[in-house]
Amino acid sequence: MEKIENYDFEYYDRGLINNIYRSGFHLDGSLSFLYQMLKQIDKYSYLSKEAKNRIKWFDYYRKTDNISLTCRHFGISRKTFHKWKKVYNPTNLFSLENKSKTPKRKRQPVITDLQESRIILLRKKYLCYSKIKLAKIYENLYEEKISSWKIQRVIQRYKLYSHPKRTAKITKKRLRSQRKKKITELKKKKRFGFLLCLDTIELRSLNVKRYIFTAIDNFSKVAFARMYKKANSYNASDFLNRLIYLVNNNLENIQTDNGSEFEKYFKQACLRLNLARYYSRPRTPKDNSVCERFNRTLQDEFISLGNYTPDVPRFNRNLTEWLIEYNFNRPHISLNYETPINFNNSTKVLPMYPSDTNP
Repeated sequence: MEKIENYDFEYYDRGLINNIYRSGFHLDGSLSFLYQMLKQIDKYSYLSKEAKNRIKWFDYYRKTDNISLTCRHFGISRKTFHKWKKVYNPTNLFSLENKSKTPKRKRQPVITDLQESRIILLRKKYLCYSKIKLAKIYENLYEEKISSWKIQRVIQRYKLYSHPKRTAKITKKRLRSQRKKKITELKKKKRFGFLLCLDTIELRSLNVKRYIFTAIDNFSKVAFARMYKKANSYNASDFLNRLIYLVNNNLENIQTDNGSEFEKYFKQACLRLNLARYYSRPRTPKDNSVCERFNRTLQDEFISLGNYTPDVPRFNRNLTEWLIEYNFNRPHISLNYETPINFNNSTKVLPMYPSDTNP
């Protein structure tokens, strides 16, 4: 459409518009249907996976006109099909979304002002007593039963704690743990350095403890390990700095468990290096299965073959020799019998040299 500008005003050429209409193309008729169709497509793009599956049920049912056949085809019960058939509205596909099961009227805590004032007085008098003990004292004193949950709510509302600083510290720790990003939130990508998985192995022999920090790239299986006398955050930070040098700063995300060795100095190193950190879920070894498998290989193919010694420098020299074999020569089933370095194209990783090589 030709747009004509003339100083303070602008208008459209009506003759040009009439020619378009005479050719059979109508803006109101031809485009309005297309606009509505695109609007509907965009509207239903937010449907959940469950709702989309239910749409397939009714599409199949319209073709077969047989409920039993539809239920057998999709592996659902007739009761389930009829339940959704009652609420299904072909003009509103959101009718197949899961409905909230939250009660319309939620139960509200009921506590009178008199009860609240009595609880406050009792709590201040017996500051170290538990809520259950306070409930028993309340019953004996006022001849009225009261729920221990009501007492807890009053304590929380007015912060009537015996150790406020300690309670605040525990609360802060709980809130901080809730903000941890779980590894299940990360969509893994198939490239070197995208995700490095870390773990710790504890070794005991003759009342002597030693700890091995291990790390492996989730995609290429390039691995690194090092022994330390203590499993603390300072040594974990040192291990991370060595890793960064080994992968030539080509690292985006790391995964650890919730151990104390991965706190404080380790966390500070992650912030300094701008690394996104993800946590394994408690008691869920499958979240870090790649590193768990490397730990098993390290113990079976190196430590169990007589290579263990509590002498940290000596052990690390022998461990470096084995890591060279593991990364450069050992075929991996998961890599289609390629070595990690060949699979990854070794230009991305700094070369590892034997410990006896002179500089």
